Amino acid sequence: MFEKYMICEHDFRNVVEGGQVTGFQFKARLPYYRGLGVSMIEDLSVTVDAQRYPRQALRVTIHGNPYTLDEMEEEYDDRWEFGEEGLVTVLKPGGLTPGWHKIEMEDTLRVSYLPFLLTGSDNKVLELAG
Repeated sequence: MFEKYMICEHDFRNVVEGGQVTGFQFKARLPYYRGLGVSMIEDLSVTVDAQRYPRQALRVTIHGNPYTLDEMEEEYDDRWEFGEEGLVTVLKPGGLTPGWHKIEMEDTLRVSYLPFLLTGSDNKVLELAG
């Protein structure tokens, strides 16, 4: 139901560190209406322009706390609340070229009272400024 709000339409940009473009990032939300403990986010995938990025290339920052997906598995004290914008960073030397890009994101969530994993996906075409 809330999947169409996962990828935010603002703050899509390349990441510059030490004068070098090291990747790109965009804001995202969880589609689950109650929010979740970070360790309950089983997986997250990002595909841009039909290129799926490996799990090891993804970072998620939630209210200032940065995590790899492996670190999220063991984070029991932090939560990603419903409606809260997290920052998804993809490590990619050189980043993306300016212009329009199709971003696809899928998440797999473990909800304590459901006997199955909950998945959500969204895709948007966003412009990366030059």
